[in-house]
Amino acid sequence: MATQAQHKAWLKFAAFVVGVGGPIFFLGSMAAPAEPARLTLDILSWPIDGATTYADPDTRFLSALTGGFLLGWGVTIWGLATRLYDLAPEAVRRTHVAGALAWFLLDSAGSILSGNASNALFNIVVLALAVGPLWRPAKA
Repeated sequence: MATQAQHKAWLKFAAFVVGVGGPIFFLGSMAAPAEPARLTLDILSWPIDGATTYADPDTRFLSALTGGFLLGWGVTIWGLATRLYDLAPEAVRRTHVAGALAWFLLDSAGSILSGNASNALFNIVVLALAVGPLWRPAKA
């Protein structure tokens, strides 16, 4: 069982795991630097086949939205870890786990329904990285 210090450190790690996608997908909002976002999306919609493009302006717009949400969510997790965790560790833990599960369920369902079931498998890895030892309360 993890300690509160380990939980707090894991929250910071989770903030990085989630937030790092923000700048990557932001690049997809512009045609010239879109390759990191295109490749990421191609990997997540396995197999890597080059069929994923960022030619459509709607795709670039959705990439901008995704980048903003990911960065904002990462910053929020960081704030929970650095500004609130010491005041309410169990509430922060539960809030983070609930948010991660909500993302996982909706993102995975949407991925499956859109014909990209492979992303649901990638989501399992991201969920494990984002939540890690936070599944259980910290030992006193």
